Amino acid sequence: MENVKLAIVYYSSTGTNYQLAQWAEKAAKQNGVKEVKILKVKETAPQEAISENKDWQAHIEATRNVPEVSLDDLEWADAIIFSAPTRYGDLPSQLSAFIDTTGGLWFTGKLANKVVSGMTSAQNIHGGQETTLLSLYKTMYHWGAIVVTPSYTDESIFGAGGNPYGVSVSAGKENLNEKVEKAVAHQVKRTLTTAGWVKTGKSQQ
Repeated sequence: MENVKLAIVYYSSTGTNYQLAQWAEKAAKQNGVKEVKILKVKETAPQEAISENKDWQAHIEATRNVPEVSLDDLEWADAIIFSAPTRYGDLPSQLSAFIDTTGGLWFTGKLANKVVSGMTSAQNIHGGQETTLLSLYKTMYHWGAIVVTPSYTDESIFGAGGNPYGVSVSAGKENLNEKVEKAVAHQVKRTLTTAGWVKTGKSQQ
């Protein structure tokens, strides 16, 4: 898995999914991955809405130096881990808008066989976490991507809430604990391992 190129693509308004992305980057490096990028999705919400939420405004200011994801990043990556909050049980509009620009890559087959996994958050434990990840994965099937979920392949998944589709948390710093970090690390390792198998197999064709 050391030669896998990993893109961690996140959208975060107040920082929860940015923390998940940072833990994913840490886990990737601990598994020997040399090429890993944390990339944020462009914020499209009006400034008026952002200014009304001090945590939202503070997060934007704190992450100004994080590069925005581009289509080139998707083409570059062997594996992609998405992390984004739920919006009414679906993807946030910011991430959906970016995904809507990938038609050219899809049409030319450049998204096929990407190994993809997802993480999410919601205000509460029944706030649409599972349906948000399933919404993401439906798009990935259209890409021709290989979806890798943590399932129940490690005890850490139960410790983090037991979502088989991907790590999910209730938003807020108080919920971002060691149990969640361990689950993220397992999901990342599983994604990278699968991506390594795919990349090795493709090189032998």
